[in-house]
Amino acid sequence: MAISGIINTNISALNTINALNSTQGSLNTYLQQLSTGKSINGPANNPAGYAIAQRFQTQINGLNQAVSNGNQGVSLVQTATGAIQNQTSLLQQIRTTAVQAANGSNTTQDRAALQGVVSQLLAQVQTIATQTQFNGQNILDGTFSGSTFQVGANANQIINVSVGNTQTNAMGNYTTATSGTVYASKGSFQMGGYAVGGAFTLSASGSGNFVAGTGTSGINVQGSAGNAYVGVSSSTESAANLASAVNAVSSQTGVSAQATTSVAFTAQSGTYTFTLSNGSSGSPTNAVNISASVTNGSNGNANLSSLVTAINNQAAITGTSATTQTVNGTQELVLTNANGNNINISAGVTAGGTLIASGMTSGSTGSLQAVSGSGISSVGTAITSASANVLIQGAVQFDSSSSYAIGNGGNIGFDTAATGITGSSVSSVNVSSAAGAQQAISIMDQAINYLNQQNGALGAIQNRIQASVANDQTTATNLQSAQSVVQDANIAQATSQMTKYQILQQAGISTLAQENSLQQSFLKLIP
Repeated sequence: MAISGIINTNISALNTINALNSTQGSLNTYLQQLSTGKSINGPANNPAGYAIAQRFQTQINGLNQAVSNGNQGVSLVQTATGAIQNQTSLLQQIRTTAVQAANGSNTTQDRAALQGVVSQLLAQVQTIATQTQFNGQNILDGTFSGSTFQVGANANQIINVSVGNTQTNAMGNYTTATSGTVYASKGSFQMGGYAVGGAFTLSASGSGNFVAGTGTSGINVQGSAGNAYVGVSSSTESAANLASAVNAVSSQTGVSAQATTSVAFTAQSGTYTFTLSNGSSGSPTNAVNISASVTNGSNGNANLSSLVTAINNQAAITGTSATTQTVNGTQELVLTNANGNNINISAGVTAGGTLIASGMTSGSTGSLQAVSGSGISSVGTAITSASANVLIQGAVQFDSSSSYAIGNGGNIGFDTAATGITGSSVSSVNVSSAAGAQQAISIMDQAINYLNQQNGALGAIQNRIQASVANDQTTATNLQSAQSVVQDANIAQATSQMTKYQILQQAGISTLAQENSLQQSFLKLIP
C-alpha cells in the first residue's frame, strides 16, 4: 500500500496488535505447560485428550486406594493367623496333657490336677476366640464370614474372606451316633467307643453282626473333601480292617477312622479253659490257650487276678489285654484289643483251622457274661462250656474336623449323618479319667487339624491379596505412564516454543512502536 496521510485508522498498527494477541495466547499456553508440566490443562487444550487423561486418572486413583485396601486386608489376615497360631500352641499343650493323663500310672488325684491345667488352657483358647479383633470387629468367633476385600479399581473386583469359628464349642471331632441295629441289643458303644468295655458287638457261633457289601452296597463315606465307598467283606469283618479301608481313602473324603475292641464281662467263680484268638470264626488267627481258676474274694466278688494274668501273658501274641474295673460294686473283666481286631472265645481250634463250636472246653465251670453301661445290662448269653463260641467285633470311630455322612452306616451299626460335635467338642474335654483322656487326644487332633486348615486357607488368601496389591501397583504405574503420554508436556519443546513466542512478542511490540511513530510524523505537516 502506498503511504497515505490517513491518521484515523492505523491499519498497520491494528495488524501488529492482532499478531501480538495471537503471540501472547501461544506464549501463555507454553508458559502454563511449563508451570504445570502438563500439555493438557483443561478441556479447551485438547477435548479428546482431556477425557482420556481423566479416565486414566480415575483408574489410577482407584488402584491406589485398592492397594491401601489390600494392605489393610493383609493386616487383618495376619492378625487372625497370629491369634490362631497361639490357639494351636495352647491345643498342643492340652493334647500333651491328655497324653500324660492317659497313662496308667496316674491316680485319680493326678488326673484331677491335670484337668485343672486343661481347664485353664481351654479358657484361654476361648478368650482368644472371643476377644481377637481388628478395627473393632471380632474375627475368630464365627461372625467374620462372607466379608469382601475391594482389591481393584472397579466394581466387584473383590476377594471373599471368611474366618472360621475357633471357639472351644465349635471345634472338635464330628462323631456319629449308633443306629441301634447292632449296638443297642448286641453290644455297646459308649463315649464314642472310648469308654472301657464300651466298644464292641457280640454274636454267638461266630455269625457276626455287620452286613457285607461292596461297591455301592458298601459304606459310602461322604466327607468335606469328597465321597468314597468302603467295602465290608463279610458279616465278621473286623473294625480294624474297616478303619484301615476308611483311612485308605481319607485323602478323598477328609474323614479318617480308628478302631477299638473293648468288652466287659462279669465272671463267676470256677475254672476257665478256653481258646482266645483273632480273626473271623471261620479263620481264627493268633490262637492261644487260656487256663485259670477264679475264686471269690473276701468281699464276695470273684477274684479275677489269675484270669487277668493268664490273658496278659499271651497279649504279645493276641494283641488282647485284660484289666478289671468295678461298676456298682461288681468287679468286671475287661478285654481290649487296641487295634480293633476281633476277639474269639471258643473251646479250641479244630484240626481244619476253624473254631470249636462251644465257648469253653468241657469241664470248665466258670461263666463270662458280657455287660454294658453303668447299669451292668447283660448283652447276649453267658459264655460257658455249654454255650456257643463267641465272636466279639470292635467299633469304628470316625474322625473329622468337618461334618460328614456315612451312607449305609447301619451296616456297621451307625446312623447316617455326623453333623455335630456335641460331646466331642474342645470345650467338653475332660482328662480326669483314662477314657476321657483317650477321647481328648482324638478331639485335640481334629481341633488342631481344623485350626491348621483355617491358617492354611488364610495364608492362601494373604498370598492372593498380596499378589493383587502387587498387580495393582504395577497397573497403576503403567497407567500413569500412559497418562503421561497423553497429558504431560514436552518441556524441551515447550521451552523452545516459549522462546520463539517471546521473540515474536518483543518483535511485535517493537513493530507497533514503529507504526505509531509513522503516524506521529504527519504532525510535522501541520503549520
